[in-house]
Amino acid sequence: MYAAIDPGRPVRWGFIGAGGIADKLANDIGLTEGNVVVAVSARDAGRAADFAKRHGIERSYGSYKELVADDGVDVVYIATTHPGHKSQSLMAIEAGKSLLIEKPVCLNAADAREVFRAAVSAGVFAMEAMWMRCNPLVLRAEQLIAEGAIGEVQGVRFEFGLGIPFDPTHRLFELANGGGALLDLGIYPASFAFHFLGLPDEVRTVGTLSPTGSDDIVAMQWIYADVPRADLWCSATVHAPNKSAIRGTKGWLEFQPMAWRPTGLIVHNADGEYLIPDPLDGHGFGYTAQVLEVERCLREGLTESPLVPTADTIAILEILDGARAAVGVVYPGEKGSR
Repeated sequence: MYAAIDPGRPVRWGFIGAGGIADKLANDIGLTEGNVVVAVSARDAGRAADFAKRHGIERSYGSYKELVADDGVDVVYIATTHPGHKSQSLMAIEAGKSLLIEKPVCLNAADAREVFRAAVSAGVFAMEAMWMRCNPLVLRAEQLIAEGAIGEVQGVRFEFGLGIPFDPTHRLFELANGGGALLDLGIYPASFAFHFLGLPDEVRTVGTLSPTGSDDIVAMQWIYADVPRADLWCSATVHAPNKSAIRGTKGWLEFQPMAWRPTGLIVHNADGEYLIPDPLDGHGFGYTAQVLEVERCLREGLTESPLVPTADTIAILEILDGARAAVGVVYPGEKGSR
């Protein structure tokens, strides 16, 4: 069991991976007062060293094993592509490190359950980096609903399309790298719907595949007591407005794009229409709320975040497992792969 981190010193972060997402999180960690990145690792030692130099990080390593063995690291951020998350998470947990794991936390629910069981057994903190769930506008929407601003919630919609031209070498289309719209993009609509509606009774899924066999366009409809309440859509190749909304009996809430990191929240009800601006505007890339949630949990000695509970993470992956199966996507090494 890890000891709660004293408020008198910063939370010390170590990174596994030195790509684009790691670059953004390192920037936003630097915008907080209670956190510091002290180490970074990559398979290429030179790349890790360059990353460390750009961000003023003390130590860099050419192997992930060296990073998790660093006694000066409190929490490991796993910023690699998802096929490596399970083994890297288990390695960090075995070393007694707390974890923030990029979404999806694993390729499938079975692997996620194994990772979180290991974290519970070791008594360390573990959380999926579903930063949308920590966003202040999402939390404000939750508060507005509790206050009755839109009456009883009736349903949600959420679309996420990037409009990337097909390229078999691009990560989103490469099966061996966990490619596909669902796990990279569709996980946001799924997490959003799960947060505001809970577990559906039934999921109806249709979709198309790219030439490499990855999922390209996927539409899910979530059914509750025979009523369709969630309309969720994602695509790697199709552009979309990337908005989301929560429908109620007395109004609705609309999240301005991009919905997974909303830039504003519009309230529509009997009182009219008004905009709640983005509290994170001008504060980096929008990851500071997630960083502060990890810091809060570590200082309180928690092993999971109440904003991103592990049970939700696993349940959402179970839904995505079913959606992938419905459109015929199987990753190399999974049961049923060819």
